[in-house]
Amino acid sequence: MKRIVLLRHGESLWNQENKFTGWTDVDLSPKGIQEAIKAGDLLKEKGFVFDKAYTSYLKRAIKTQNYVLDRLDQDWIPVEKNWRLNEKHYGALQGLNKLSRHSSARYGDEQVLIWRRSYDIPAPALSPEDPRNPRFDPRYKDVPPALLPETESLKDTVERILPYWKEEIFPSLTHIDQILVTAHGNSLRGIIKYLKNISDEDIVGLNLPTAVPYVFDFDNDLRLINDYFLGDPEEIKKLMEAVAKQGQKK
Repeated sequence: MKRIVLLRHGESLWNQENKFTGWTDVDLSPKGIQEAIKAGDLLKEKGFVFDKAYTSYLKRAIKTQNYVLDRLDQDWIPVEKNWRLNEKHYGALQGLNKLSRHSSARYGDEQVLIWRRSYDIPAPALSPEDPRNPRFDPRYKDVPPALLPETESLKDTVERILPYWKEEIFPSLTHIDQILVTAHGNSLRGIIKYLKNISDEDIVGLNLPTAVPYVFDFDNDLRLINDYFLGDPEEIKKLMEAVAKQGQKK
């Protein structure tokens, strides 16, 4: 049997503050660190032994994976970082609070919700001269400028991640047995949408909790045979409901 574990990073400082994060390189919160440690301990308890790991260029994912591998005593395995695993780019919304008067006054509550929850409608783009534009970030210097987003819809994010999934991550299972992919809510949605053939309409309703391992089992012919979250089902349900409520007024 072959396995891939998908793991959303632990809570970040901007998750804690309910801000649009996207490609902004925000660190883990203290809670996020503990979530990552808990995920590593759970994977160790269940006997997972990874052959290779993949993550994004963003520190909240990189650090989550580092904590997990440390708890597993598997720090030594090869790790590949790739920008295609980055979070959905939220364009000009990055840094704004999802419920702040600034974002609501500028764009309207209904429009902000559409940008957050639609499949194919992106937020307003960053201008080419905005200092937040990824073309100014040295970590993307080797990425063709035409591929660097100034905003993205979930559809765009899926189209960005799938070539890397199809050409690099998934084919690795032909010669190794267990892979860990630590990334972000929307980039992982793209992988899950593809693996489970989820519709455009339904994928926007998938809410991944932070630092809860999502296991995909494949047979030796790489056919999906099972998928499940590790942990207490009731606790995971509550965590997913909490993600769904982010950005909703109380």
